[in-house]
Amino acid sequence: MAGASLLTLLDDIATILDDVSVMSKVAAKKTAGVLGDDLALNAEQVSGVASERELPVIWAVAKGSLKNKCILVPAALLISAFIPWAIMPLLLCGGLFLCFEGIESTYHKLTSKKASAEDSNEPELETEQERQAYEVKKIKGAIRTDFVLSAEIIAITLGVVAEQSLITQASTLAIIALLMTIGVYGFVALIVRMDDGGVYLLQKHNQGKLGKGAKLLGLALLNTAPRLMKILTIIGTLAMFLVGGGIVDHSLHVLEFLKLTQFDWFIVPHLLQLVIGVIAGLITVGIVTLLSKAKRSLGSKND
Repeated sequence: MAGASLLTLLDDIATILDDVSVMSKVAAKKTAGVLGDDLALNAEQVSGVASERELPVIWAVAKGSLKNKCILVPAALLISAFIPWAIMPLLLCGGLFLCFEGIESTYHKLTSKKASAEDSNEPELETEQERQAYEVKKIKGAIRTDFVLSAEIIAITLGVVAEQSLITQASTLAIIALLMTIGVYGFVALIVRMDDGGVYLLQKHNQGKLGKGAKLLGLALLNTAPRLMKILTIIGTLAMFLVGGGIVDHSLHVLEFLKLTQFDWFIVPHLLQLVIGVIAGLITVGIVTLLSKAKRSLGSKND
């Protein structure tokens, strides 16, 4: 009798693991698009950090990402179980935040370029305290952005496993959260250290341990790394508008309301969602600016 019970338990466990495996594969395919945006955004977030500090910064953001998911996974399960209607408004807030961050990032890039053009002798980060403060700011910003993207990944995954048992839901969410974190930050680490790989290959070639192919590959990596980081910086900013605009569109059905859903070619909906993201970002920045002014005005009156 005990043996039969054990076999039944093992069979149940095998069934659950099989369900989790299938659901994880489906969820991974569904979240692949967000994964690409997440990669570009995080590569953009660590740009500007000193070369020797890139990996520690990426590790710090990766740990923050895991903490985000430790919050989001149980929160998603609770919200789905008790207040499922709250998922969409919360995602909408996250989408508007990404659009807001996109406008802020674009404004910062434009003003910094203008400032550097006007004053090429502008002092950079010179003291250790300034560098540490800059790193902390970068890490916090990256973790905030990761929270929104992780929430979208969790929400998409939750939609895939909505009809499954609680154990399957929790297991699938945990697996996807872990795989996405390892995949994104592992790949970001590889990208930012491409130049080190190039230097290593050139050194081995100069020592006579590797042939001409290693030299060519090393030079290619050294020349590609800075260009790739610049491209990813641009893509990362665009991804903020694209992901944020997509969330706003899916939440408010903007394209459907404007009767633009007939443009169902692959690229057109994404371009329209990009435009929605920019407009939503400008509106959000305007609202935040007005609220900040109103708060300061009330504060001065109270004083």
